[in-house]
Amino acid sequence: MTSKDFLANISQDFYISQLSLAEISEKYGISRYLVNKYLDDARNSGIVKIEIATPTTRNVELERQIQQKFNLSNVYVIRSLDNPNDTIQSTIDFAAKHIESLIHNNDIIGTSWGGTIYEVISKFQNKIMENITFTQFMGENMKYQSSAGTMRMVERAAKKFSANYHTMVGPLYIINDMVRDGLANEISNRPAFAAARRMDMVFTGLGTLASINSIPAWHQSIDEIFKNVNTDEIVGMIYGRPYDINGRFLNLNNDKTFGVDLDSILATPRRISIVKSKFKTNATLGALRGGFITDLITTESVANRILTDNQN
Repeated sequence: MTSKDFLANISQDFYISQLSLAEISEKYGISRYLVNKYLDDARNSGIVKIEIATPTTRNVELERQIQQKFNLSNVYVIRSLDNPNDTIQSTIDFAAKHIESLIHNNDIIGTSWGGTIYEVISKFQNKIMENITFTQFMGENMKYQSSAGTMRMVERAAKKFSANYHTMVGPLYIINDMVRDGLANEISNRPAFAAARRMDMVFTGLGTLASINSIPAWHQSIDEIFKNVNTDEIVGMIYGRPYDINGRFLNLNNDKTFGVDLDSILATPRRISIVKSKFKTNATLGALRGGFITDLITTESVANRILTDNQN
């Protein structure tokens, strides 16, 4: 069998037979990471050509430039409309449809929290997909009165598909190392941690230090949470961890995040981020430079700023 035949067979299993990454991995005796890589190779070599009829207009040239600059697998830049609010809504609509189209080919999907993710989940169409599982992969954001809270978010996503879900009982940051490790090993948290280490896909927004400071308990203890971290260097937050403009995580030597380890998250084949605000340009630029995501869905204004700021 030639390499082209092999790529064609895997592509047929994924796109036509709609086998999941895990099923293809088992069928060919290769890792899920390699399955995802071969699917990308099939698209890039022209073996697979995807045409989608959609009313959402995209800027293909900006997508190409960002892909080349940051070696990113998939970029989707939504064209600006006359009304900025319409642009944001168009971006959310596209993100929901795109992520929804990927979910049926995956087994375990990780979700974060925040306003953007809440809006995306709200746009999912109700379907029955009982074989998939949504899971938390990091602790709660402590916004218990918010509809965008962590536990409520993962449950909300699962209900859209009549799917299974796992939650992590505990706050995002736990200062005491023994308490954090002990809580991760509690019976109630084991299913979520086990699932999070085997995620096929993650979809997330990007946070900033302001989102952390909006929680009184964390704001008051910021020096303990991010010990020996110069908070002036923080341009963004992803997977609960702070990073700088050059794409370097700043708390690796003293990580107080309650959740699955960072290596497991970064080994997830598809890591999709949705950015709709130009105020998160630096956060997006740092995430791209660090290779924290594989897919970016954003607006023309953010994309243009990313390319401009990357040259400075």
